[in-house]
Order: sequence, then structure tokens, then C-alpha cells
Amino acid sequence: MMNDCPPLTPPKNPDGAMGIDEILKYLPHRFPMVMIDRVLELKAGESARAVKNVTVNEPYFPGHFPDLPVMPGVLIIEAMAQLSGLLLLQSAKAWGQKAFFLAADRAKFRQPVVPGDTLLLEAEVLRLKGKLLKTRVRAFVGKELVSEAEILLRLIG
Repeated sequence: MMNDCPPLTPPKNPDGAMGIDEILKYLPHRFPMVMIDRVLELKAGESARAVKNVTVNEPYFPGHFPDLPVMPGVLIIEAMAQLSGLLLLQSAKAWGQKAFFLAADRAKFRQPVVPGDTLLLEAEVLRLKGKLLKTRVRAFVGKELVSEAEILLRLIG
């Protein structure tokens, strides 16, 4: 069964800001896979900004790497995809549907992300057509660009 909850209503805040409780209403992810802690701003059909607080308690750090903990690049891409998913759900007014990750293109990792960092994610819509969304997402720690990619998603359900 794809969706066993009733459709959601649009977010309460006019700027699209969301705390974790509201994010969890839209994303199907749960610990340890939810990679967005807070949405700072979301403009449907345009852009979104969010944060992921990277803590030493993340379940992947003991194995990646024990002597030099680094956030795996694939999880940075996952955070980008989750923010893009929130943007797709808002842009398409697709309450109750799910955004599925299809592709990551032009991904680059410029600096390691380590415990104590706050990852600021910025997504902009490149193309929105029907159930498909392509975004350009950049990840920063402070003012330093640490990663970027183009993300493609599709609505299901």
C-alpha cells in the first residue's frame, strides 16, 4: 500500500518554514534516514532552504570512518533529495503522495562534512513538469560550498 494516511493540507507558515514535526508529515523517512532537521524557507515552484545538523551521534560515524568521521557523500545526496522532495510536494500540491528519487547528476563533493557541522541546503527548481521535478541543490557549511548536484524526482501515489 503506497499511502495509508489521509491527504495533508498545505504548511501553516506562509514562508514554507517547517519544524521536524511538520517535515515528518510529508516525508516517509524516519530515524536514522530523515536528513532534514528544519526547513527555513520554501517557495513552491521556485526554491527551498533547509538545515541538517550533523552530530557525532549519527549512526554511520562509527563505521565511516572510526578515526576520521566524515558524513558519507551518498547521505548528503539523500539530504538534497529529501529537500527536493518537499519542494516537489509543495509545488505540485501533492499532499499525501510520495516523491521518489530518480537521479543525481553533476554531483560534486568539495569538502568533508564532519560532526559539529551544520549543513545548509539550498534547492532551486530547474524544471517542473507534471509529476517530475529537477532541482539544483547546493550544500554549504558556513559560507563554504561543500557539495552540489542536480536531483530528479517523480511523484508516486
